[in-house]
Amino acid sequence: MNVLNFDIAFLRSYVAGIELGSFARAADKVGRSTSAVSAQLKKLEEQAGMPLFRKAGRGLALTDAGDVLLAYARRMVELNDEAAVALRGVELEGWVRLGLQEDFGEALLPAVLGRFARAHPKVRIEAHVARNTDLLERLELDQLDLALLWGCHALQDMTAWPAQRRTLIATPEMRWIASPTLPWRPQSGEPLPLIAFDRPCLFQRCATDALDRAGIAWRIAFTSPSLAGLWAAAAAGLGVTVRTSYGLPASVCALDAVAAGLPALPSLSLELLRAAHTPRPPVERLAVLLAETLQGVQDD
Repeated sequence: MNVLNFDIAFLRSYVAGIELGSFARAADKVGRSTSAVSAQLKKLEEQAGMPLFRKAGRGLALTDAGDVLLAYARRMVELNDEAAVALRGVELEGWVRLGLQEDFGEALLPAVLGRFARAHPKVRIEAHVARNTDLLERLELDQLDLALLWGCHALQDMTAWPAQRRTLIATPEMRWIASPTLPWRPQSGEPLPLIAFDRPCLFQRCATDALDRAGIAWRIAFTSPSLAGLWAAAAAGLGVTVRTSYGLPASVCALDAVAAGLPALPSLSLELLRAAHTPRPPVERLAVLLAETLQGVQDD
């Protein structure tokens, strides 16, 4: 029996092209020419022994076989990279104190931290989930090495942080979040029910400012000290909240603002900040992994 061995480089280009929606963009990501990536995909189809793509209008779509391979390709590329990291960092030791927003504490980052822990078993990770102001304070008090937080106009003094202590991860759009069955409609004349934190919040301020400019009445229908509480209230149809699409649970959805009769919302920066002290090797390694992972996430 002949064993089929897929080429990891081919799979990497394949995954990148599907996730980025363009094999030209994938070529930039993997550091090859577009023609080289096209050749890789042709060889990948030869290895598979069946078509992976079909024509769809002016573009390409995955065949059933291509869709099946995609799930395995993602896992194979991730395992390859994890093995490479583990071999390079086999002697990495120490600790990392990481602060992060609730948006990333429950869904996305456990997988990242688990991957890091498997690759670097001698590194101890201490994670702290909190809001922007608390994370910044802990950084300044040297209680954290890294913090993932909302920057830009979220904190007016962000520009005071030197460039070497900041990494811009993304600039996601704020979105109106609600149950797909939310009964409110702008024609009803009823104030828009808002779901918000029980203390001042950037997202709430941006939402109410946008509503005021659009002349849409609003009321606070539900408050909670936690993001999980906001998601639960939104899923129950109690109102609308505002967040980005990061960490969005399946029970709610990001609304089309125009279709819902709601105003557009601004974008904000997602930044990774470092403490003032010289970073240890484990800190830098985790910072790179976080940036790579979050920059690869499509903020729908």
